[in-house]
Amino acid sequence: MPLLPRVRSIVLGWAGFLWAVSAGASVVPVATATQLLAAVNSARPGDVITLAPGIYDLSQTLYCDTPGTAAQPIVVQAPVLGTALIRFNTVEGFKVTAPYWDFENLDIQGVCPSHTDCEHAFHVAGGADFTQIRGCRLHDFNAQIKGNGEGNPFVFPDDVVIERNELFDSVPRQTGNPVTPIDVVGGRRWMIRGNFIHDHGKAQGDQISYAAFLKGNSRDGVFERNLVVCERNNTGGVRLGLSFGGGGSAPESICEGGTCTPEHQKGIMRNNEIVNCPADVGIYLNKAQNAKIYNNTLYNTTGIDVRFTASTADLRNNLLSGAIRNRDGGTSTQAANRAGITAAQWSAWFLNPAGASFALRDGSQVVNLGQPLPLVTDDYCGALRDAAPDLGAVEYGPLGICDTTRPGGGGDIFRDGFEMGGVGEWLAAP
Repeated sequence: MPLLPRVRSIVLGWAGFLWAVSAGASVVPVATATQLLAAVNSARPGDVITLAPGIYDLSQTLYCDTPGTAAQPIVVQAPVLGTALIRFNTVEGFKVTAPYWDFENLDIQGVCPSHTDCEHAFHVAGGADFTQIRGCRLHDFNAQIKGNGEGNPFVFPDDVVIERNELFDSVPRQTGNPVTPIDVVGGRRWMIRGNFIHDHGKAQGDQISYAAFLKGNSRDGVFERNLVVCERNNTGGVRLGLSFGGGGSAPESICEGGTCTPEHQKGIMRNNEIVNCPADVGIYLNKAQNAKIYNNTLYNTTGIDVRFTASTADLRNNLLSGAIRNRDGGTSTQAANRAGITAAQWSAWFLNPAGASFALRDGSQVVNLGQPLPLVTDDYCGALRDAAPDLGAVEYGPLGICDTTRPGGGGDIFRDGFEMGGVGEWLAAP
């Protein structure tokens, strides 16, 4: 396939959409599944593989094994989310094992006749440092994004960014395999920010699923400004929210450093909204060492568990249904949390918490009751916290708040033109 020449700045338009390509990039337009496969196989640093509107049906994995660079990453993109749909009938879609690959605005669906056969939209493994997955819609896989070590000796992907994506399953997964939209074993400094994760149900086996976890002696991970709705379009099973540690890892050889204790070190969860996980906790810490759990809002969950002796956590400024529990030797320091909030209290204080609308009716139990924290300078909306911060994910100020039914508030962390819709709209949809 001929490549367009390298230029200082290229602006292209398809179907009325415009987007810019940075200096030094090579635009590689593709319009068929065959062309997409060829472009990925022959990719080189600086390529911007750009999908024309349409449907791309693939029954084989795309191997992203050519390294990009910090100055010239390899990009796979659609101009606008929803214009290009990739349908995979295979165990995994994109297998990323080299650094500096960026994926943007891709709609990726698993269409395997058996749910057991569609495992991952993205498998980020081995030396896939600095992978970025942004603005994508990933649906109908067991683990839409899987991260883990590979090689001899094992190498783990570090500094991965997962941002502004929607991850969900249209129906509960008919499989006994693990079901967790973001399932990461090992790796350092993963940033999971501004995503909307919902309807991650597992219908067979133990029927336990998580929205997202970092485990396997992973380190320095961050969950922030995510919106998790465990039950929106479908219900059933035991669905948990965010976790450091998940259900644990085994054998020891798959974990970073050859040990799975702790499961995570020095992780941060801040400014997340987690709603409608009625069968279990919104936040689960399993052998999570030195975890910091700050300013999260958990509605209709059983609370927060700090479990096993390897778990040590600091919990502050959280607003939650249910309780904060130290279990099986887990320990925590706690301050300025408001736990055990009843359904009547939620309804009295907020506009529509079941729909993730946390606009205030009565702020007397929330506003200015938190502790200032150096690691929490802003809120779910990206608004600055003041000297007397509010409890929960949202800081209430004189100018009002963002739309909390949208991931990350739909604010400045979203690129212009990115549209996902609000939970309130989805809940009302047929």
